[in-house]
Amino acid sequence: MLKKLLLAGAMSLAASTAYANCGIEEGRISIIGNEFPAIQTVGAGALACGSETVEAKSNLTADHQKLNVAGMSGNPAEYTTAIIANSSIVALMNEDVIRPLDDLVAKHGGDLKKTQLITINGKIMAVAFMANAQHLVYRKDVLEEAGVEPPKTYEEMLEAAKVIREKGLMDNPVGGAYAAGWNLAQEFNNMFLGYGGQHFKAGSAEPNVNTPEGVKALEMMKALSAYMNPDFLTHDSNATNAEYRAGNVAMMNMWGSRAATLTSAEGVPQEVIDGFAIAGPMTVGGGSTPATTLWWDGWTVAKNISEAEAEATFIAMKKAIDPSILKDPEVAQQAVWLIDGYEPTDKAVGVFEAAKAGSIPYPMLPYMGLMHTALGNELADFMQGKESAEQALKDVEAAYTAAAKEKGFL
Repeated sequence: MLKKLLLAGAMSLAASTAYANCGIEEGRISIIGNEFPAIQTVGAGALACGSETVEAKSNLTADHQKLNVAGMSGNPAEYTTAIIANSSIVALMNEDVIRPLDDLVAKHGGDLKKTQLITINGKIMAVAFMANAQHLVYRKDVLEEAGVEPPKTYEEMLEAAKVIREKGLMDNPVGGAYAAGWNLAQEFNNMFLGYGGQHFKAGSAEPNVNTPEGVKALEMMKALSAYMNPDFLTHDSNATNAEYRAGNVAMMNMWGSRAATLTSAEGVPQEVIDGFAIAGPMTVGGGSTPATTLWWDGWTVAKNISEAEAEATFIAMKKAIDPSILKDPEVAQQAVWLIDGYEPTDKAVGVFEAAKAGSIPYPMLPYMGLMHTALGNELADFMQGKESAEQALKDVEAAYTAAAKEKGFL
């Protein structure tokens, strides 16, 4: 009997150890990625695969795009995986720091859905776990008190903002992730596409933003900023959400991945919780294409690491997006998950509306990253009134052209 008990105890311990380290006997897991709730969930799930023989750590930060290429360029790479989106994977591929995943998918990913496998030039380069888009988030109570309908266009947002301010309900009723750099560039991308703009001349890498559509996009952004916190050029998604949570914002264009957990933070006033509402993305300039972009988020595996590290990383990241995570109601609310068993929640309506309305996916072009960087660096002067829209866009094209020539795209 004693032998049986000891054997059962040993088997139980072995089973629990195998579960804790996900069946990974050796290797290293090092994650770089953004910091919003869905990614924090994925990161934590992968870290749970760490053990005495498997090192596991993560760096989830808003500055991930400034760190991932450099952190994966060494040999061995500092990070074994980067959690990315359809914009940021391009830079990693341009620098050749991530590896195809076909062999790892064949060995360990048989239950992944085909729609999760991001295939570029015939090779699986990433595994997607969620969809995303920016869309309208608003305070239904404030809009009702002001006597205005939820805006379906940016022109209607301006009209509503004017009424809210004139009635003394809020000083700065519009929120926006307009922080100089990546965020400001992305807001331009949304507006530019909504006006029908095309970032590049057809079939080429030639820039095409210094156009009437580009000028209109900047002028609309400037008009909206008049109803924002005066420090709007420092407000990324975190700061914009904080303004909404504090009850200072009535309308904003926000990520579905952020909106889903917007009112669940500690200390949010009850009137903000009760007034919280989501709608699809807005159009602009009389167009029918929403002024937003469709995204996916997923994970990659670094090229400059050992096979053991690559395998450990793949297994851990796959376990982190196992369908079982959706049993937690809070996790199920965090994103539009591309995982088996996901059932859309009421907080996913904005992303689904963006898809149904024919929103354009963020351009996965090898030179789009250079354009995004140029926009982020050059548009702040216009937003501050230091130069004209035409001059700002001329500066963007000059900066982009220099970078594209250096990289060999022009």
